[in-house]
Amino acid sequence: MMTQEKQGKRPSWDSYFMQLAFVVAGRSTCLRRQVGAVMVKDKQILTTGYNGSPSGLLHCDEVGCLRQSLSVPSGERHEICRAVHAEQNALVQAAKHGVAIIGADLYVTHQPCVLCTKLLINSGIQRVIYTHSYPDQLALDMAREAGLELVQLDITQRDT
Repeated sequence: MMTQEKQGKRPSWDSYFMQLAFVVAGRSTCLRRQVGAVMVKDKQILTTGYNGSPSGLLHCDEVGCLRQSLSVPSGERHEICRAVHAEQNALVQAAKHGVAIIGADLYVTHQPCVLCTKLLINSGIQRVIYTHSYPDQLALDMAREAGLELVQLDITQRDT
């Protein structure tokens, strides 16, 4: 079987980094949705993050999900979730390790919620590329107002 590279069909940079975001999402311990994020600047990976409990705490797949047990709809009551969002973890990793992220792009499997959108705006992220939409109109409105570029990548199309 020939590889994509040998066939001359290398993935675009956006497709490449998004594929990595899906690999990162595989580490998620969330029971509702597995999200992965890859922070990139000048085609170099700066940090990654996935959604899961804070370091040293029990994970949702071990203790259950309060939002799930209360039937909280998607996009609501983030404050009762045990997990730190993938975008937040990518930002925290940059802060912990002193990585400058101003002007970076964030590849994330799902559109950021309003909490993450506010953090991304204040962090100086210039572009967020995601595949799956998320029911949070305020996040979209704030991103637009701040000039944070949101790009929904269609993963069903093949690179040419």
